[in-house]
Amino acid sequence: MKFPAVQTSLPFVEKSPKLSLNRERFIHYLTKSIEIDLEEAQKLYEQIEDELERFKGDNKLEFLERIISCRIDHYQIKKPPTPHRSKVLLTPNARIVLEKRYLRKNERGDVIETPEQLFERVAKAIAAPDKNYPDKNYDEKDIRETEEKFYAMLSQLEFLPNSPTLMNAGTDLGQLSACFVLPIEDSMDSIFETLKHTALIQKSGGGTGFNFSKLRPKNSMIKTTQGTSSGPLSFISVFNAVTDTIKQGGTRRGANMAILNVDHPDILEFIHSKETPGALTNFNISVAVTEKFMEKVKKNESYSLIDPTTEKAVGTLNAKEVFNQITEAAWKTGDPGIVFIDRMNRGQPTPHIGTIESTNPCGEQYLLPYESCNLGSINLNTVLNGKDIDWKKLEEITKTAVHFLDNVIDANHYPLPQIERITKANRKIGLGVMGLADVLLQKNIPYDSEEALKVAEEIISFIHIKAHEVSQALAQKRGAFPNFKGSLYDKAGQKPLRNATVITIAPTGTLSLIAGCSSGIEPIFAKSYVRHVLEGEALSETHTGEALKTAHEISPQWHVRMQSLFQSYSDNAVSKTVNLPHSATIEDVRKVYGLAYELQCKGITIYRDRSKESQVLSTTPQIDITPQPNGAVQITLKPARGESTQVSELRCPECHELLEHEEGCTFCRSCGYMKCNT
Repeated sequence: MKFPAVQTSLPFVEKSPKLSLNRERFIHYLTKSIEIDLEEAQKLYEQIEDELERFKGDNKLEFLERIISCRIDHYQIKKPPTPHRSKVLLTPNARIVLEKRYLRKNERGDVIETPEQLFERVAKAIAAPDKNYPDKNYDEKDIRETEEKFYAMLSQLEFLPNSPTLMNAGTDLGQLSACFVLPIEDSMDSIFETLKHTALIQKSGGGTGFNFSKLRPKNSMIKTTQGTSSGPLSFISVFNAVTDTIKQGGTRRGANMAILNVDHPDILEFIHSKETPGALTNFNISVAVTEKFMEKVKKNESYSLIDPTTEKAVGTLNAKEVFNQITEAAWKTGDPGIVFIDRMNRGQPTPHIGTIESTNPCGEQYLLPYESCNLGSINLNTVLNGKDIDWKKLEEITKTAVHFLDNVIDANHYPLPQIERITKANRKIGLGVMGLADVLLQKNIPYDSEEALKVAEEIISFIHIKAHEVSQALAQKRGAFPNFKGSLYDKAGQKPLRNATVITIAPTGTLSLIAGCSSGIEPIFAKSYVRHVLEGEALSETHTGEALKTAHEISPQWHVRMQSLFQSYSDNAVSKTVNLPHSATIEDVRKVYGLAYELQCKGITIYRDRSKESQVLSTTPQIDITPQPNGAVQITLKPARGESTQVSELRCPECHELLEHEEGCTFCRSCGYMKCNT
């Protein structure tokens, strides 16, 4: 290659204070103009800078030009030929979301990656673990073939993994998991160790779930200090305040799930904790209820409250009255949801390893302490051939997606060694779907119909079978998940699985924006949208069809029945929100929660339209942590200074367009803003 002789035509060369390469400009040049991989470009920069530093001759610029030319020519000779890759077809809105949230940026915030390069980066990083499992005919070209297969699937938007994988695969950070569960014991050491771990996880792009039920109730005596406990709610507030200061991976705010068992003495305070304006804005909250409790609700009987530190009864409450307070609070604010904790533990595959206590922030993935999971969703739009499903194509995408998600476990850079150990021991993955409503519309089938349930069952049962077949095949080649012995699958006639769980119906808020499809298994939220794109242009998008009904026009029972159907084919749980119109009553909410129990759901969340239309929010409180002479720690939450602000929770805080609430998350179709709490 030839550079012009004029010195100033080298835009990546700096002459002051000494001759050197501008790192950002040079790497940008290599990746954009020469199409060198980012990691290779960084190495090339360091090599050239090192040689320039050691050069002692007079004409450094001539030397620099020569060495750059030589190095790049050498790279292009040794570089294997890159197969032709077509341009990724994206909607204008999807491109905005990628540029704002996913594409890599330099120190100035300039985008330095194309959508094609993003998918190349991800495909290459996730294909690499194949080298850990070579067979007798293994060859390096096998990894390149896997990389091409992954790239084709991603670039054609047939499947997309959870956001941390898109953001971090092939980068120095390399944290690829979306969800984690952390334990909390009744001690300051445990609480603040977990708080530290939470910060590490959320900085890397993950969401966290906790069960605070082991913390002693409010006003309990503390023997070591002769003081009294402040109770779980005070510590949830501490976690909320800390989360508020953390920007996940530089792209999004942290999300949390707080769960409290229904028999904890502070349960009533917990149930109503989000009714205070501005409270726990970084948390979804759910009550863990047992089947014994639900039966007492039916019989209008009382149940005992248990002090977790003594395991003794300290009072009683009427189960039906508590259930009514749960539904009333949910009607007001969307929280709390309910998790049916007995069912989660009955279905969890490794009871010999531990007990399920909590879920991830949106409730679809229940995990053991320190466990993480990797999620991804198939875009059902891409398997439609007219009005028919292309089953062969769906099978191929399913096979490739399971292979991809299993590789993510090995490619992942884990934030804590405890997380790496148990994640690799269970190797849980969660394959789900998005675009269900689009398929039904294309087929002219109403969402609220028996025919819709039939179509949905055909799709998810097929994916369930094929995904488990792939996990079994991977187990034969790579080995079963290490905790297989003693698991629910360890029985006569059962083929070993590579992954302790395979199917999860996860939220797809921003992923569905990128893929240009409807969200998860939700119905269409609105018949028309106005999406604001570059240069201030506004694009209208309208859904039409005789079968079209929006989420608020569909009877709640059909929401729950669709969730229940997908639950029967999920190894974990299902992320779905029962969207209710503003006119819905508390009794409507009560019926939804009751129906979810009767139809064997593992959890349930509702959101009544405009239930949080406008409220006064204060800024984040300050945390005052004061060590005491006896070794204890005093925690004080101080109200923040400044005026409170009136905000509308219907509007996106970034582009001011209408927000949607689906699958436990609030998100904006105009700019991709997403907040996984209510």
